[in-house]
Amino acid sequence: MAGALVVGAGPGIGAAVARSFAAAGMPLGLIARTRRSLDAVTSSLPAGSGRVVTHEADVTDEAGLRGAVDEVQAELGPPEVVVYNAAVIRRDSLADLTLAEHLHAYAVNVGGAVVTAATCLPRMAECGAGTMILTSGMPHPSPDALSLSLGKAALRALTELLAVQFEPAGVHVAAVTIEGAVAPGTEFDPDVIAEQYLTLHEEPPGRWRRLVDFTGTSR
Repeated sequence: MAGALVVGAGPGIGAAVARSFAAAGMPLGLIARTRRSLDAVTSSLPAGSGRVVTHEADVTDEAGLRGAVDEVQAELGPPEVVVYNAAVIRRDSLADLTLAEHLHAYAVNVGGAVVTAATCLPRMAECGAGTMILTSGMPHPSPDALSLSLGKAALRALTELLAVQFEPAGVHVAAVTIEGAVAPGTEFDPDVIAEQYLTLHEEPPGRWRRLVDFTGTSR
């Protein structure tokens, strides 16, 4: 097993997590919807980072996402850690969205995580080790962020389901719930949040946490 795979490698947490794992000496696989996002994350990595493999994929395109994940695994091997960080973050209420728009948000917030897990976790289980971390949020559902509240609640449920299935095979599955707006220089600084991901990955068996709340820190 080798390296870290970040799906949803965009600005903010995605880039910060990539930097954190690169600084720990891991090769990286990065998947994002656009080449612009991939180039921005790659350019933010610390000097001397190891190998970086990038692929464009829309997480709502099952075949495209599976293909991108498979290509990363073919180049780097089964990942040591997988982070799913894609989300549709917006304010919307009951009357704002059509069913099709809700389904699209769900496909990004949850569906892509299901596809990523289905593509990676069985191979990680065969290796008897590995970590998958999902970026969550909205610990308190809000009617003014309906689609995100629904998606993040489902993502936490998915975390529990995957943990039950794959922890016995040696794979740690966890979610980090961010309880505030992410912005550099604030108590929800993405680089500080990214430290939680590395800590989760380094937890020894028997001390694994599944659901971690990041409530902010004063810097």
